Amino acid sequence: MTRRFDGDKLVIASHNAGKIREIGALLAPYGVEVVSAGDLGLTEPDETEDSFAGNARIKAHYAALETGLPALSDDSGIMVDALDGAPGVYTADWAETPAGRDFVMAMTKVWDLLEAKQAPVPRTASFNATLCLAWPDGHDEIFEGRVHGQVVWPMRGQNGFGFDPVFLPDGETETFGEMDPSRKHAMSHRALAFARLVEGCFA
Repeated sequence: MTRRFDGDKLVIASHNAGKIREIGALLAPYGVEVVSAGDLGLTEPDETEDSFAGNARIKAHYAALETGLPALSDDSGIMVDALDGAPGVYTADWAETPAGRDFVMAMTKVWDLLEAKQAPVPRTASFNATLCLAWPDGHDEIFEGRVHGQVVWPMRGQNGFGFDPVFLPDGETETFGEMDPSRKHAMSHRALAFARLVEGCFA
């Protein structure tokens, strides 16, 4: 039996503006006030686990303990089959530069590796999102969502963030980077995980 969320304020344990925007929009119908870890001056804890769930737990529990409020974290990434699931939990790390995250560089790296391996087409991949809702008493709930598709090139679209411009979901003609944000929100890996979160803790 999952624990119900019965508060009116939730910390989003992220400094990623794109994620915070998406999560705020998805939770808006439930009358929950959302505040980000960055707004509260929290630092980002080291993500030392090798799974999406493990890293999501680190972030959510840290924010819940620091603020005394329930906290929601998201750990997500793209897993490319021909790269043995990479970049996976290291998706953001592949974009790190001394000047900040450069996802054009990261997307180019993925495509160059696929080309070097002469990976067969379609170059299948999945976008994965794991949500952790944690309470200050140490309890948590985990929800997962996954969308299957393929990596395409060149990059397409200016919407979304991260690897969205090179990810074409199965059965679609537009990448996540080309889709209207409302359409992407309705079908994304994060939306699927959120549907499970809402059903388990909010509905």
